[in-house]
Amino acid sequence: MGHSQAGKSENRERILAEASRQVRKNGLESVSVGELMKSVGLTHGGFYGHFNSRAALLAEALARALADGQKHAKSQEHATGQETPTGDLPGFARSYLSRTHRDAPESGCAIAALAAEAGRAAPECRDVMSGHVDAFIGAVAEMLDGDEEKAMVAVSAMVGALALARVATSAERSDAILKAVREHMRMLVTD
Repeated sequence: MGHSQAGKSENRERILAEASRQVRKNGLESVSVGELMKSVGLTHGGFYGHFNSRAALLAEALARALADGQKHAKSQEHATGQETPTGDLPGFARSYLSRTHRDAPESGCAIAALAAEAGRAAPECRDVMSGHVDAFIGAVAEMLDGDEEKAMVAVSAMVGALALARVATSAERSDAILKAVREHMRMLVTD
């Protein structure tokens, strides 16, 4: 007995949503096809009816995780009433380099959480990550009157600071990393 296109589409969405959740929580390499399919109530054999390969699944799951991180950031800004005005890099940096963002890698910026791992992943994943990094640089460049070089420095500093602050074992050191880069983002605008 065959499955309807709608049923197949729903199953594919369940697989992709769960893979994206796993990627955000535990990284790209945490996704096991067998365990993933079991977690959504499907058989391992059915996987290839939805995706050509594990690498193809990971690329789509990473794209979903990155998009979800952007949506979450926008909804957090809206919910707290702290929306960053267009062109306000210091304001953006205050939000991006906050304790709240640092302490929520599973719902925050997936670039900071997954960039190093994506750099070692299959080309499909690197392509997805690269596109999102370029978009992030472009958005920051708009805050810096189109200065792409400063935007590359700003994005690299903010993503790196967030990643390092998450690694720091001392809360004081972690906070100091975030604060130092927030301050430098303010100075970057005044240069």
